[in-house]
Amino acid sequence: MSASQTSDVPTLLVKIFGKDRPGITAGLFDTLAAYSVDVVDIEQVVTRGRIVLCALVTKPADTGEGELRATVHSWADSLKLQAEILSGTGDNRPRGSGRSHVTVLGHPLTAESTAAIASRITATGGNIDRIFRLAKYPVTAVEFAVSGVETGPLRTELATAASHIGVDVAVVSAGLHRRAQRLVVMDVDSTLIQDEVIELFAAHAGCEAEVAEVTERAMRGELDFEQSLHARVQLLAGLDASVVDKVRSEVRLTPGARTLIRTLKQLGYQVGVVSGGFTQVTDDLQERLGLDFASANTLEIVDGRLTGRVTGEIVDRAGKARLLRRFAAEAGVPLSQTVAIGDGANDLDMLNAAGLGVAFNAKPVVREAAHTAVNVPFLDAVLYLLGITREEVEAAGLT
Repeated sequence: MSASQTSDVPTLLVKIFGKDRPGITAGLFDTLAAYSVDVVDIEQVVTRGRIVLCALVTKPADTGEGELRATVHSWADSLKLQAEILSGTGDNRPRGSGRSHVTVLGHPLTAESTAAIASRITATGGNIDRIFRLAKYPVTAVEFAVSGVETGPLRTELATAASHIGVDVAVVSAGLHRRAQRLVVMDVDSTLIQDEVIELFAAHAGCEAEVAEVTERAMRGELDFEQSLHARVQLLAGLDASVVDKVRSEVRLTPGARTLIRTLKQLGYQVGVVSGGFTQVTDDLQERLGLDFASANTLEIVDGRLTGRVTGEIVDRAGKARLLRRFAAEAGVPLSQTVAIGDGANDLDMLNAAGLGVAFNAKPVVREAAHTAVNVPFLDAVLYLLGITREEVEAAGLT
């Protein structure tokens, strides 16, 4: 029976709540089956061993409503459950246009922050249709299904709220595209890995402090990236090429990086990296992690030593966005279905070009400009922004 067919039909909302146990759902509908009612809607939630089961059904024919009520209450009493039955007409009111998924990450997620997010949704004219927990560790992640307001204004409002409340919020439009094949492209330094690769090289050259200072200024957007890259690489001139293997062994993946990539690959996503660092490291990461795409700058090596120069096309801020588009074209994925993750100012073009740009433990200028921000130290928290539950993450790890 369609929504239009049930709009004026008398219906009963049957609510059952109490201690959960196997067989409650089957028992309720076995009881209702005796009255030849049609099921219009069902909702069931179990929280800490307590069940709330709601069934919206058509009223029984003739004078059977009173008998149905008595029978349902008797069945519930026999199981030490509570029952409530409400008369009405039709189904739920139609959801408003402009539907979005709002994912909230908290570490912890407090009642105060949840109230603030809910209030901001209401203030935009949005209605919360459903709330669902995606994960309880290492962060608490919940998803709100919201209607009645367009995704853009809702995202803007909640991004401002999140920065003051101390939670991470992602807003994406609802629809079948959320389940479509997608592409995730990440920055490498301080995103996929915990390190800045050029600083690892610099430590072997004895110029770590000088390189780190230039790197920090570049990430804050105070220096032109290409100029700063050349200045830093010049300091590495003369290093023996054997240092590449040493640096590869020193690279530390960000907590959750393997889980993120493994889960995405299991779900059919394609995954790539773009880096202002060096192919000498990203090529190794691509092989180790099974990445589909990887691009970075290349350190020039002549006669077994670093020359202090880079070769080929420079991967800078504009280059990262260009590579995102290239990877998407090669993967056959619309740009609107791409996700970009980064932390520095040179990631901004890429984050803005993607369908969803995620600032990961990023500098303030990046957090303010990105679609959403993740400020917990676990890279796999990005999965929850895509609507992937912790149970799905764990299942992907077992296959």
